[in-house]
Amino acid sequence: MAWKKKSKFSVAVFFKNKWIYTSAISVLTSLSASVAFAAEEQFNDALRAANAGDLTALDQYQFSMQNDVLGYYPEYWKLNTDLGLQPATTIINFAKRYPNSAMAEKLSADYVEEKVKQGDLATAQPVLPYVTNPDRAESCAVAQVRASSGDPLVFAEYKDVWLTTNTQPESCNGLGRMMQSSPLMSAQDKQQRLWGQLRAGQSGLALSTAQTLGMSLSLAQLNQIQSNPLNYLWSAPKTSQTDYAYLIFALGRLADSDLTSALGNVKRLAEGTPPDVQKYLYRTVGYIGGTTVMKNNFNREVLNSFDLSYGYPFSPEEAEVYARQAIRFGSWESVIRAIDGMSVSQKQEDRWQYWLARALEQRNDRQAKQQAQQIYQKLAQSGDDYHNLLARDHLGKKYNDIPAYTQATNNDLQRLNQDIHFRRAFTLRNVNAPDNYVNREWNWAVRQAYLKQDDGLLLAAAQRASEMGWYDRAIYAADRTVNKHNYAYRYVMPHQVTVVNHSQNAGIDPAWAYGLMRQESRFVTSARSHVGAGGLMQIMPDTAKLIARQMGETYNPAALTDMNTNVRYGTFYLSMIQGQLSGNPVLATAGYNAGPNRARRWQPDFQALSADQYTESIPLLETRDYVKHVMTNAAHYGVLLGRGPQSIEQRMLPIPVRSTP
Repeated sequence: MAWKKKSKFSVAVFFKNKWIYTSAISVLTSLSASVAFAAEEQFNDALRAANAGDLTALDQYQFSMQNDVLGYYPEYWKLNTDLGLQPATTIINFAKRYPNSAMAEKLSADYVEEKVKQGDLATAQPVLPYVTNPDRAESCAVAQVRASSGDPLVFAEYKDVWLTTNTQPESCNGLGRMMQSSPLMSAQDKQQRLWGQLRAGQSGLALSTAQTLGMSLSLAQLNQIQSNPLNYLWSAPKTSQTDYAYLIFALGRLADSDLTSALGNVKRLAEGTPPDVQKYLYRTVGYIGGTTVMKNNFNREVLNSFDLSYGYPFSPEEAEVYARQAIRFGSWESVIRAIDGMSVSQKQEDRWQYWLARALEQRNDRQAKQQAQQIYQKLAQSGDDYHNLLARDHLGKKYNDIPAYTQATNNDLQRLNQDIHFRRAFTLRNVNAPDNYVNREWNWAVRQAYLKQDDGLLLAAAQRASEMGWYDRAIYAADRTVNKHNYAYRYVMPHQVTVVNHSQNAGIDPAWAYGLMRQESRFVTSARSHVGAGGLMQIMPDTAKLIARQMGETYNPAALTDMNTNVRYGTFYLSMIQGQLSGNPVLATAGYNAGPNRARRWQPDFQALSADQYTESIPLLETRDYVKHVMTNAAHYGVLLGRGPQSIEQRMLPIPVRSTP
């Protein structure tokens, strides 16, 4: 976001009016503000020096900013210039001088990742205690260092890395290679990894895994099979483990290019092979069919293949794909089997607990129905997110219990002024620093408060950010309170008159419009996506041109950033695609995110489908989560806007059969 740069005078006013809540704090701050700000203003100059690689200038900024709230940045940039050449002691000293800080943690994590890339795991070892919030790539790098030092728990913790065939960071691939040589990985583990890699067409990785099983696969043979898998399958031998490996690879390549042919051939190919090979051949077709819905549409035979593969262990990704296929076709016993095949942590997630209850209640069995009710009760009491609200509906309980609005105390607001992490975030925003720095410090500050369950500090931060119009960060803080809540910050409603009026004029529910805006932009008026969508409702330029024509107006590019026009266009478009998609809010929400044609394509062919089944089976993860969030947000906004008790299922109408191809 492009925030307007403030003058020194305006910043002083900002400090006085926004940051100070008692006279004592006000006096102290006013005395120091003029001194501190001069250093703070140097941040962007120092950043430019860092980007230019000017180490001499950074030395100077490090000295002049040493007593500033942002004073650690010049040193951070210097160390990061040649990170891989730094001794571990330098990184540790930085982390100790700036304990539990955002950039110390990032420096430590980046250092470990860099040392792993260099193959110097021993040097990274003493830095591990300072990596406390790693991303996926950093986490796998940390795991490699732990494994190299003899930590016996690593391989059990990272079993999902071992079996993942989706694209993952190189550090995770490296961890997988380390796991291959571990005596803790059984022959069954290695076979499952090998077959998964063959199914996915990962020739290089498969060759390496095969060697750990004493199996010699030929890259030339794999390449020949890949060029014409069907030809190979007509006369493929079935007498050895090597033959079975080539068979799985060939069927996977065929399924990837011609799913119909693979489905038609799998039974013949499975005949005469051992039971586990038979199951994995069906698993191969099922998984590829379940992950290529965008290309091949939904196919009941794909689910049948998954069913016939049951009994061979599932990887986490295979179990989820199986579950979604079963949900799509209402095959409730298959849903139960798929969830049963998940890892312990997976099956305890709210979404899979909800679907387990949905499946159990379909059984003509009192005990199963009681178990379903118990799951619904637990979900209904444990939160107010998507699956929690759905569970309430299944219990016949509408949602109306917004928590009391807890306000931050004066003491909380004073503590906010003193908290170094939040001070850095507010200061960075105030000097118009790049968003990545601002948000990193803010998110880090929120995390530290959350870990301490310091709801008062989080509410103070949310209040301050909301007063500044910094709604996305206000939401981020308010969302993470544990015991004390304030939904005025969690579900903010800026521009209420405008949003309500334009929504009503377009014939849509204002709560739905707000729910969509919260998900699209977090109410950042200047928000711009990587594909060019802009404004509160994230409208694409081509879509805005279409809307302007529909409304009889001349298109102006400023429509994307002008709040009033953006909301007017966005609500009109939402109403328009709702009309195109059977008047269904779930279809329209999916269409708003992925395009109306895709939403229509995912409709059922033969009979209506419940909206939760449709949503869970959406093949695009982004759109699947988007619909869930928007529907949940809308329920909350419905209560906040005085629309009375809310039922999320009443918003999620059944999905009708597709009327056009």
